[in-house]
Amino acid sequence: MLDVIDYNQKVLLMRLEQLMTMLGDDPENSFLHFAIAKEYEKLNELEAALDKYDYILNHDPEYVGLYYHQAKLLEEMGDEARALDIYVKGIAIATDQKDQHALSELLNAKMNLEIS
Repeated sequence: MLDVIDYNQKVLLMRLEQLMTMLGDDPENSFLHFAIAKEYEKLNELEAALDKYDYILNHDPEYVGLYYHQAKLLEEMGDEARALDIYVKGIAIATDQKDQHALSELLNAKMNLEIS
C-alpha cells in the first residue's frame, strides 16, 4: 500500500512541476494558477493552495471558476466567515457574467454552509 501512495504522490509532484514550468512561461495565466492550487490541495498543502487562489482573486477577480473552489477550501480549513464572503463575491461575478452553472453551484454551496 505504501508503494501505491508513494507512486501517487510522485505523480502529483511531477504534474505540479510541469504546471510550475508552464507558469514560468506564462506567469499571469489564471488557469495555471488554478490548476496548481488544485494539485496543492491533492497534496494536502492547503495553505499553498489558498495562496494560489488568493493570487487569482487579487489579479483576475473575473475568473469565476475560482470562487467555489476557494470557498470550499476555506470551509475545509474552518474559516466559514471568509468562505461566505467568497461565495457572495462569486455569486456577484457569476451573475454579471450570466454564468448560470457557476451561479447555481455558488448559491447552493452558500445555502448549505449557512444552514450547517
